[in-house]
Amino acid sequence: MGYAVETFASAEEFLHSPRLNDTSCVIADVRMPAMSGLDLQSHLIASGRRFPFIFVTAFSVESDRVRALKAGAICFLIKPCDGDVLIKCLDAALAQHRTAPGA
Repeated sequence: MGYAVETFASAEEFLHSPRLNDTSCVIADVRMPAMSGLDLQSHLIASGRRFPFIFVTAFSVESDRVRALKAGAICFLIKPCDGDVLIKCLDAALAQHRTAPGA
């Protein structure tokens, strides 16, 4: 689809990436080793970085969904997720990023 994509083995690897400030959207699993996707979202917000987030998970836990969406996540998808739905979420996230102050 023409997007520049970076992948990371962990939340920590992403946080130490020289590309962090070039990020337009984060697609993260809720459950990851060491730092969860939800903790990554909280950490970024606390440090003043607000990226649109799309979460995917194999574990549909309502409290996780509520936490993610309250913190501003664009979508909270259950695996396996429909590719068209993911693209719609990505389009919404990128549109939000483009209209955000300082974007």
